[in-house]
Amino acid sequence: KVTVVGHTYQLHPPFFVLATQNPIEQEGTYPLPEAQLDRFMFLIELDYPARDEEIMIARTTTGVSLPVLSEILDGERVLTFQDLVRRVPVPDHIYEFAVDLTRRTRPKSSEAPNWLRPLVGWGAGPRAVQYLVLGAKARAALSGSYMVRLEDVMAVAEPVLTHRVITTFAAESEGISSRDVVRRLVEELSAQ
Repeated sequence: KVTVVGHTYQLHPPFFVLATQNPIEQEGTYPLPEAQLDRFMFLIELDYPARDEEIMIARTTTGVSLPVLSEILDGERVLTFQDLVRRVPVPDHIYEFAVDLTRRTRPKSSEAPNWLRPLVGWGAGPRAVQYLVLGAKARAALSGSYMVRLEDVMAVAEPVLTHRVITTFAAESEGISSRDVVRRLVEELSAQ
């Protein structure tokens, strides 16, 4: 359910939110607090469209005709796919990898590598583990795999963890981003 101006509306499942975020602070836009960022499963960064794509955008959005949209999936089918994803089996070592990776993002954790401590002010919480596993399950299902593999977790690690790892001023001054930290953690843990 959602409440707008004091009136509550029941929403039928599936309900999910897609949001955009500007890469720079512009007038009228403000960064989300970490607690709100944590509620988003993925951070997917998009670059500018290719030249041909921009031409197509200009052609299809500057005339009088409206684009014709057609339904790809209805809500019931989305729920069926969500149920299918949740049924994909996960071996114990995959759960352990997801937990170990997440715990290593936390600078005060005994599992955090020494190099990370001065670079990260805040690491990922338990919700990150859930999203690493769910994202890996979805990737496995989409690739036709009957169970989650380590490669599935590694493939979703950056979009799941990057916005949950908050770097320090020291990291920023050295040009080290959250993405750099996550990449290094994945490389190190997968090599063990």
